[in-house]
Amino acid sequence: MQYRHLGRSGLMVSEISYGNWITHGSQVEEEQATACVHAALDLGITTFDTADVYAGTRAESVLGRALNGQRREGLEIFTKVYWPTGSGANDRGLSRKHVQESINGSLSRLQTDYVDLYQAHRYDYSTPLEETMQAFADIVHAGKALYIGVSEWRASEIRAAADLARELKIQLVSNQPQYSMLWRVIEAEVVPTSEELGVGQIVWSPIAQGVLTGKYLPGQSAPEGSRATDEKSGANFIRRFLRDDVLARVQQLKPIAEKAGLSMAQLAVAWVLQNPNVSSAIVGATRPEQLQDNVKAAGVKLDAELLKAIDEILDPIVERDPAKTESPAARP
Repeated sequence: MQYRHLGRSGLMVSEISYGNWITHGSQVEEEQATACVHAALDLGITTFDTADVYAGTRAESVLGRALNGQRREGLEIFTKVYWPTGSGANDRGLSRKHVQESINGSLSRLQTDYVDLYQAHRYDYSTPLEETMQAFADIVHAGKALYIGVSEWRASEIRAAADLARELKIQLVSNQPQYSMLWRVIEAEVVPTSEELGVGQIVWSPIAQGVLTGKYLPGQSAPEGSRATDEKSGANFIRRFLRDDVLARVQQLKPIAEKAGLSMAQLAVAWVLQNPNVSSAIVGATRPEQLQDNVKAAGVKLDAELLKAIDEILDPIVERDPAKTESPAARP
């Protein structure tokens, strides 16, 4: 495993981080989830990402139990706040009330006194940014979180938050966007702004929900048991990539991966790590062997000729529109 600074901070994170969206507490049983977490640790992964909303708060609890007994100083535990965690009007968003109550709930479920990174899971247009950032500052100053991050925020929103963070004497160090060979919407605006501000990217879905493994074939039904067939594990999300024109071009990447001595999944993860603004790539797993494959992307250097070949194949179907970085107009 290789390690990188999270943004311009002193915090080191593993290049491959383990995320438990749509797996822990929902898609896989706890025994299997724990096996995946322990496999991640054995492979050198020290960075674990979750959120209060995942599996209706159950994912945090499963992760907390799986990490129980590990040396806390050797881990980087990240969680998030924004999406609904209850039926009440204040059980969502980034108000001072919800942020303060959510961090306490997350710490209890994760069985820890603090998280290394506390992230705003989306931008909340219903709450003044000053209120949200003051709530985050109070959490940092209380020792409940060490650093602050955001997820899927636009460049202008990241800049405004960074300005406030400096005034409040806290460190905004990260953004967590979707990023892959197929989804490059952060490259035009978010990445340049983040580089200027010292904000690193912790990217999710580097394998495009499994599409970049090449297991989905044009003109054929999705494999039984795959994410595309499971309505509880992101089937709606993955459909954007299940067009025949996308799948056909993904198949053309196989010779490139073979030439590089990589699996398709390894190529996809290694590709996002070539971006110097990426601090870590989040991978999930339902089986330990998936992690064993993915971690081999750490430390891989892809040469310019290979990267050019990837671009030539995928360019017609890559999504690059910066406007695709978006948060709900109103609280969900």
